[in-house]
Amino acid sequence: MVNQALQFGAVAGRCDDSAGKDLKMADKLDDAAIKSAVRTLDGWEHDEHRNALVRRFEFADFSTAFGFMTRVALAVEKAGHHPEWSNVYRRVDIVLTTHSAGGITGLDVELAKTINRLAAG
Repeated sequence: MVNQALQFGAVAGRCDDSAGKDLKMADKLDDAAIKSAVRTLDGWEHDEHRNALVRRFEFADFSTAFGFMTRVALAVEKAGHHPEWSNVYRRVDIVLTTHSAGGITGLDVELAKTINRLAAG
């Protein structure tokens, strides 16, 4: 799990969008880039009202859900980019958006990928 946390934490400050443009990770993505990203993010959706990536995870029980949240917390702390989330028993709801950019950025897309890897175990 530590390697996955480090992998996200070591992400460079730039990414490529679907059109091959080089973007700063914290630049707000346009609608086309968001749609392209969502197609690659298993289980994630674009909440247009919040301008955020959202996903619900369900686990066998509270302990498993809490363990997942702990692994995610270690990765996001290392990366310095934190989700909005909530936990009710075995369910974890996650919202990813970059408030300083006013919407979804490459940071959110990369964090969603990291969270998916952590959820897969």
